[in-house]
Amino acid sequence: MKEKKASKAVTLADLQNKKASGEKITMLTAYDYSMARVLDASGLDIVLVGDSLGMVALGYDSTVPVTMEEMIHHCSAVRRGVNRALLIGDMPYLSYQVSKNEAVRNAGMFLKKAGCHGVKLEGGSDMAPTIERIVKAGISVMGHIGLTPQTAIALGGYKVQGRDLESARKLLEDAKAVADAGAFSLVLECIPSALAKIITEIVPIPTIGIGAGPYCDGQVLVTNDMVGLFEKFTPSFVKRYANLAPKIKEALDDFIDEVTNGAFPGPEHSFGGGEELLEELKAKNK
Repeated sequence: MKEKKASKAVTLADLQNKKASGEKITMLTAYDYSMARVLDASGLDIVLVGDSLGMVALGYDSTVPVTMEEMIHHCSAVRRGVNRALLIGDMPYLSYQVSKNEAVRNAGMFLKKAGCHGVKLEGGSDMAPTIERIVKAGISVMGHIGLTPQTAIALGGYKVQGRDLESARKLLEDAKAVADAGAFSLVLECIPSALAKIITEIVPIPTIGIGAGPYCDGQVLVTNDMVGLFEKFTPSFVKRYANLAPKIKEALDDFIDEVTNGAFPGPEHSFGGGEELLEELKAKNK
């Protein structure tokens, strides 16, 4: 395993420099303090508190029910575990679509209350004016086009986007609009590799792919998927680097067995001493 060296805090300029030099950007999700510490120490560039927490941490059927309060709560916990990676908070459904003023106010809460370095929101050309307003308010924005989970039903379900000429052209227009609006990077989700390559070459900001092939400037996965902690389903674009759920289940079985048969706790997990005090207590209670 390659040793990780301590480094300075990641900046937006660092991401832009990586795009220019061809060095890949890495991003994973976190929803709690413990995982945030592990990810931050790994040398990861970006930690995203995704609204995917609704499905993998809160048990919702989709990302749609996630609230601002839940996002701020989890972003705050993750912030306490992140010292060097760039921390991005996902704006939940209806926190930025209603009006530009409300979008700016809610985006600001991710910085003011949770200590995030920026926010992510879904949408292309239609959301470009909102992105521009948020950026003008001094808040860094990561865009997200292609398959946008918050509006997946309107897109025909969770399926690859941009496979025909018309939709591919629309995604290219969306990418340009998001970049022109001032976003610092752009997530491309579930689009053909060839289209992701064209977008990555055309837009001046870093692209981060998830199910978008190898030509993006960086890659992101849901951490719970890539380490095998979320077993409800696994998207086809996910590579599992570990399968932790069976190991945790095995540990749980061992714990239950040892507590049941009296093997745990043993002397090494118990505190000695106090015998004289015990005798004194017994004498006083006779």
